[in-house]
Amino acid sequence: MGLLTSILRSVTWWNGQTLNTQLWTWRKGVKVGEDSQGNIFYENKDKSRRWVIFNGEAEASRIDPDWHGWLHRTWDEPPTKKPLAHKAWEKPHQENLTGTPLAYAPKGSIRRADPVARSDYEAWSPE
Repeated sequence: MGLLTSILRSVTWWNGQTLNTQLWTWRKGVKVGEDSQGNIFYENKDKSRRWVIFNGEAEASRIDPDWHGWLHRTWDEPPTKKPLAHKAWEKPHQENLTGTPLAYAPKGSIRRADPVARSDYEAWSPE
């Protein structure tokens, strides 16, 4: 790890854990489990705090719904001890794609790869 990386870790949080979070996790954290994206979940010894160390970018929509419920105390048992029953119609978790090239674009949008020609609109041009 270089000097620049160490400095960035001390003042930024969006590309992984900061040095203070790493120290806190090392001293007080008990690993509870890991989700499908490699995010690691911790709680302290008296179970009063819960937190996640993201694998990569710190984006809340990258947490699986099962772990989200545990993290926000919707249920007490983590998915590693008591997995949730899923229905056949439930889709797998997908992160928030807003602002990315994979975001939803409705029919006729100029962001689509194949925009549809519109017959209900005629652009104004000065003559």
